[in-house]
Amino acid sequence: VQLQASGGGLVQAGGSLRLSCAAFGITFRLYDMGWYRQAPGKQRELVAGFTSGGSTNYADSVKGRFTISRDKDKNTVYLQMDSLEPQDTAVYYCKAKRPSFAREYWGQGTLVTVSS
Repeated sequence: VQLQASGGGLVQAGGSLRLSCAAFGITFRLYDMGWYRQAPGKQRELVAGFTSGGSTNYADSVKGRFTISRDKDKNTVYLQMDSLEPQDTAVYYCKAKRPSFAREYWGQGTLVTVSS
């Protein structure tokens, strides 16, 4: 199993980025997918999730600015990030977990830096 995250970079406040996470080695439609982030000195936190059943959820801090989506044909989950703020600066990770199973898989992380 491999999750390949990409799309991070440096952007000015107010700008946009789209992160991608391509999943290999799993039956994509059976997994809950999530984007997490970890800022320096802080704990990793959930940013947005997309359940295998098609439901989405967002951290309060990103509601209305970020959108999670998936393409089942490409086994890829996306995170569209708009109106970026300096406090969004973090390493972003994608995670795959099958409901009712303990094992979870993580991507390698992609760095997002938002300058003020």
